[in-house]
Amino acid sequence: MAGLRGSEKRRYVAAMFSRISGRYDLMNFLMTFGMDSRWRRKAARLALEGLEGPVLDVATGTGDLALELERTPGAEEVIGMDLLEPMVSRASVKGDGRRRRRRVSFAMGDALSLPFRDDSFACVTSAFSLRNIPDLEQSLREMARVVRPGGRVLSLETMPVERGALRPFVKFYFRRVVPLVGAVVALDMSAYTYLPRSVEGFVSPEELEGVFARVGLVDVGRESTGFGAVHLHWGRKVTA
Repeated sequence: MAGLRGSEKRRYVAAMFSRISGRYDLMNFLMTFGMDSRWRRKAARLALEGLEGPVLDVATGTGDLALELERTPGAEEVIGMDLLEPMVSRASVKGDGRRRRRRVSFAMGDALSLPFRDDSFACVTSAFSLRNIPDLEQSLREMARVVRPGGRVLSLETMPVERGALRPFVKFYFRRVVPLVGAVVALDMSAYTYLPRSVEGFVSPEELEGVFARVGLVDVGRESTGFGAVHLHWGRKVTA
């Protein structure tokens, strides 16, 4: 499952996330012990630091990062975009129930071919989604294309823990505990078996830095949290 590539991976991931969309938020809360909200707040602050303007959240899922970005100073308008209609529908309902100023909207779209003009956004973000996209470099290239010169691309992603005393415990948690919780709460053990394996099969933090640089971003940096299992990566588009 985690070794799927190209269109086969796209079909599998689309079907899986459509199945679990109703329990997606609850599972995120349980798997991260509620820390995912804090990580998104930090991601939103870093993404918009020193910037103002429209914001795009790619593969937004149920919209939590997009809604966090709307609450962050500097965001004038936020678009949350996802390939899957069930995710976009849930994000839209959540947004209607929570937002006051109505500066966030949700739409369907493909991370590999973003339906926006070059240089459209002050920043472009993605949370817990890059490892599920069939072509990592193409998705980041598209994010870099639509961000303005001087703007920022930022990702928040679960990644392999490669070293440290906690590595065996984190690995056991992802491989053994998460699938059991998924079976009980989401009634879908296969989905929550795929997700931990997709983390183990993803690139390293250092390799992801290299991809950010290859798509033309500069001042690339990263920071880890979540006992080394969660990483923020960012880069800036060269000013013309």
